[in-house]
Amino acid sequence: MEELVLSVQHVTSGYYSGGFLRRGTYQEVLHDVTFEVRHGEILGLVGESGTGKSTLAKTILGMVKPDKGQVIHYTKRPQMVFQDPYSSLNPAYTVGWILEEPLRIFGKYSAPERKRRVREMLDRVELPEECLSARPEELSGGQRQRVSIATALIQRPRFLIADEPVSALDVTIQAQILKLLKTLRNELDLSYLFISHDLNVVYQLCDRVLVMKSGRIVEQGPVEQIFDHPQAEYTRHLLAAAE
Repeated sequence: MEELVLSVQHVTSGYYSGGFLRRGTYQEVLHDVTFEVRHGEILGLVGESGTGKSTLAKTILGMVKPDKGQVIHYTKRPQMVFQDPYSSLNPAYTVGWILEEPLRIFGKYSAPERKRRVREMLDRVELPEECLSARPEELSGGQRQRVSIATALIQRPRFLIADEPVSALDVTIQAQILKLLKTLRNELDLSYLFISHDLNVVYQLCDRVLVMKSGRIVEQGPVEQIFDHPQAEYTRHLLAAAE
């Protein structure tokens, strides 16, 4: 049996209109969702907007508690790379401070070791050292996304959730970030859940793919199988719309 990094088993979850108090009207978003992420793979998750992809990510991260089923992590809790790095990076601080902060919070590393790790991670995401003294608004969109990836990786997780990480970038920069994600997967022994509405990006990057409609997984399998021989009508609709 292949080593797993994540197992989602029959998860049903949603929201109450009353918020954290779990009062008011309940809206179920995810319905009996089951899948696994295998060690070293990039698993794609596709579906139209509003279908439950981001709720699934929040459920995996523990931000939304499942009403039924369970989420089992076989590594440390995953880290997240967001669609909009500008909103996820603190504009008041430099890149060096942003990258070092998770290591400060963790409290395990001396100041010289933190700085060494920050420089090493900056090099891994192919950014020059001058970026350490820059603030997010001084960087390009592609550079900001590289900083966001570096921030997610600075504590050396084995599993990343990437939620539409290239959708805000132009095509040339998209290709560079996708290449970087593949390189990092190999160099750092990572596994990814890659969430996207762009089937062309998923085809380029992913090994397997989940197709989600209205909070349910309607089809899953190897990328070539799903793209070349889709079984679900909804999958055929998505593929036709992408052509």
